Amino acid sequence: MRDHVDRMSWRRHALWGWLLAFLFVGLAAPAAPASPSFVARCELEGVVDTGSGAYLADCVKRAEDEGASALLVRLDTPGGSLEATRSVVRAFLGSRVPVLVWVGPSGSRAGSAGVFIALASNVSAMAPGTNIGAAHPVGLGGEDVAQAGGEELARKVENDTVAFAEGIARQRGRNPEWAAAAVRDSASVPADRAVELRVVELVAPTEAAFLSAVDGRRVEVAGGDTVTLATREAHVVSLEPGLSQQVVHALAQPSLIYLLFLVAVLGLVVELSHPGAVAPGLIGGVALVLALMASATLPVRSGALVLMLMGVGLILAELFVTSGLLGAAGVGLLILGGVFLVDRFEPGWFVEPSFRMSWGVMLPTALVFAGTAAFVAYRSAQTRKLPQRGGDAGLVGEAGTALAPVTPSGGEVFVHGERWRAVSFTPIREGAQVVVRAVEGLTLTVAEQMP
Repeated sequence: MRDHVDRMSWRRHALWGWLLAFLFVGLAAPAAPASPSFVARCELEGVVDTGSGAYLADCVKRAEDEGASALLVRLDTPGGSLEATRSVVRAFLGSRVPVLVWVGPSGSRAGSAGVFIALASNVSAMAPGTNIGAAHPVGLGGEDVAQAGGEELARKVENDTVAFAEGIARQRGRNPEWAAAAVRDSASVPADRAVELRVVELVAPTEAAFLSAVDGRRVEVAGGDTVTLATREAHVVSLEPGLSQQVVHALAQPSLIYLLFLVAVLGLVVELSHPGAVAPGLIGGVALVLALMASATLPVRSGALVLMLMGVGLILAELFVTSGLLGAAGVGLLILGGVFLVDRFEPGWFVEPSFRMSWGVMLPTALVFAGTAAFVAYRSAQTRKLPQRGGDAGLVGEAGTALAPVTPSGGEVFVHGERWRAVSFTPIREGAQVVVRAVEGLTLTVAEQMP
């Protein structure tokens, strides 16, 4: 009995020994490697507007929420809205994830508002053949703000913008003197010179080369934390913009707003002159909605919209008067409204001179619209000149079918899509083809149609 108890005790101790051994081995073994880090990627190509600004700010939040090791931004912009630019800068400076900006590929630029975005990054690089700068406030037509608001307004806007640029540069350890010169003197430099001036850190021909070059670099993020970049072998995950952001960004073009307004007017005019066509009215309605959405992304003058609406009214009146003068005046007002549609001197925009209303789009579009409106008015006038055949007299000569035998005392026929009481001087059998000879009240006089 004692031997049995000893054997049980030995087995129990042996079991506990094995369990402890496995436990110590597990603790001593190295931890399983963590999931490989990834770099979130987004891009800004085109004007900085409400849509693209919201997209970049959203990319920062998504990169933080999804645990990205860094956020890579490909930049190619002529500039844009100062309000949208400030929202992007706030997101970059407040990011807990390192923000890396690459101006590329070759031929790209970080113009005007793009300067502030590049300065706000933790690390920035430029591809060979790119440039950065020219951040002086100009209107959407390329004119200096002083031309519209005077020297006092220009000085206020310039000083505020210089302080904005210098503050970003100092916070990121970049050259505040050059940042001020980019605003005051529209200074612009190529990639290699930007590195010499401490505007950007690197020249990198590709995104992969950029990520490889910054691997191991230590940067400070929001909150004062220091992060070591691990980007050499990181997987790059693209963050796509939402549909609404894509639509708003695509609509932020001065010439496109004008084009959409004219398409909307043309579609609605054709629908009114040809009721039931459906397609022109649908296209015009969609274009009108898109035009209103686009007008929310750019500084649109309300007075210009009034001019365009007056032009629409005159063109619609031309459909009924057909004098030609109202239509010509309406088209003239549409062109005049297009010229002043976008406020070219809005001080809240920082763009290159190339970003403006395009006469190459505006004039041909206005001429096509004028020709189409004239054609619609001409066809409407020709239609009104045709002899009218309305009322019961219009049924004389129409063919139909006898729904029941027709006699001098009465019968029933189907004519012009309707049932009619009918009489005939000679009996007509059911189903025979008939032709209307006369109309008296609600009774038709018919005769059998000979083959």
